[in-house]
Amino acid sequence: MYPHTKKLNTPTHGSENTGNFSGVGVELTSPTIIKQLLSKYEARPSKGLGQNFLIDKKILEKIITAADIKPTDTILEVGPGIGVLTQALAEKAGEVIAVEKDETMIKILKETLKDYKNVDVTQGDILRYQPQTTNYKLVANIPYYLTSPLIRKFLEEKNRPTEMVLMLQKEVAQRICSQPPDMSLLSVSVQFYAEPKIISHVSKNCFWPAPKIDSAIIKIIPENKYTAPADLFFKIVKAGFSQPRKQLGGNLSKMLEINKEKIDGWLLKNKIEPKQRAETLYVNNWVTLSKNFENIDK
Repeated sequence: MYPHTKKLNTPTHGSENTGNFSGVGVELTSPTIIKQLLSKYEARPSKGLGQNFLIDKKILEKIITAADIKPTDTILEVGPGIGVLTQALAEKAGEVIAVEKDETMIKILKETLKDYKNVDVTQGDILRYQPQTTNYKLVANIPYYLTSPLIRKFLEEKNRPTEMVLMLQKEVAQRICSQPPDMSLLSVSVQFYAEPKIISHVSKNCFWPAPKIDSAIIKIIPENKYTAPADLFFKIVKAGFSQPRKQLGGNLSKMLEINKEKIDGWLLKNKIEPKQRAETLYVNNWVTLSKNFENIDK
């Protein structure tokens, strides 16, 4: 039993439900099947939880291929929904731990995953979930509102996943993988901890109901590339990006409450122009600044 979560056993269904949606032969990528399944449980896709169900088998295969799943792997899946990705993961991995917040989806998963004995469905909030296993991979189709906090949480975990394969909004994936002069607080945050790479772009028509914008599959591999203290690093980075369109020297002076001339001198010593914008700096520039922060003549 994990903190803030509730493990659910698979019960038999009552006579009020009709139709059988368990087993390998059921096409959970079929919009017709999805609608029938939701109707059976008197459910509908939740906009608040960003529920858009994958209906393209080729995209499903791309996710599985990107995760490079071995029979000995443990997979942590976030927001399994009706279980389409969960089933595909379970056919390749040794164990799948699926964490779902929506109670209605939990009921559906009890049926669609009934025949998969290597799947552990857990009800709970993934942002409060503490992984109890080591050497695991995180795979998920995540909504926009969850992207930044989820990635940050698992990259900062002591027990980090060996890799993350995520389906998220195309624009967000591009921001995460961006390079100067188009860096953002999000891209710096992810690249401080890991190496991100876009695997494939995914049309909005690959989902039902179709979202308004396209998605992308992204692979994030945690690394220990930088040794700067994280708290100080992010304090400086957030100060630099506090007003992204303004000059770096002014932002840092204002947010760190240090004299502008002293900030400018510190930047120049680290080969950074005070008139630059934060979006033009590489991650290693921020690392250098955080390592030399004490050299500012305060």
